[in-house]
Amino acid sequence: MNRKLLEAVLVIGLTLVIAPVALSLPSKASAGEEMLTGFEPIMQPNQVATTADYYDNVFTKLRPVALAFNEDTVARFKTYEQGLAGLQGEAPKLIPALATQLGMTPQQVQQYLAQEFPAMAQLFQALPAMGTDFSNMVALMDQNVSVFERVPPGLDHYQPLVTTMQANVDNYDQVSSLPSFRLFTWFFVVPGVLLALLAAFGLFGGRISTRIAAHHARPTPA
Repeated sequence: MNRKLLEAVLVIGLTLVIAPVALSLPSKASAGEEMLTGFEPIMQPNQVATTADYYDNVFTKLRPVALAFNEDTVARFKTYEQGLAGLQGEAPKLIPALATQLGMTPQQVQQYLAQEFPAMAQLFQALPAMGTDFSNMVALMDQNVSVFERVPPGLDHYQPLVTTMQANVDNYDQVSSLPSFRLFTWFFVVPGVLLALLAAFGLFGGRISTRIAAHHARPTPA
């Protein structure tokens, strides 16, 4: 075989052996394999569909809710809270005052309200619980105004992620069906070693054989 051709084959073989190491292919291939394994559960078609469903039909619909819960809304609800607290403080005085004006006992007024105005009577009875619940809700809103403000930009941030996941389900399936990335290094090294050995044998095998033959041809000392 032509010597220059053998030298070229030797260079190619050594390049195939050295290049993966120089490019850190073993560690990168291992990282790629770990990444594929890590993404496998969330990139399954049913999981991607679930993720998209949550985003489109739950989280996206929270945008107007988040926009409604701002500092102005909290301030307005605090005003309602104050009014409710005032009503709760005045409610116990209402029955005696009505009883005096109507010439009835407080018990008779309560019975009268329950019969003629049942909704109002229930409202008065529920005022303490309503006041507590409303105060808790306003406090929760007040504590999370900054969180609500981040919902719209958060939705905009995650939309490309959901869209990309949906568009790459089939691509991920094809890539994950490939042999282990950890084998890719050997796809270069093994052919490289074989080419290097073949070229080396062609370049130096004749010389080595000649030296061995000459060594055996020497006369053995008596």
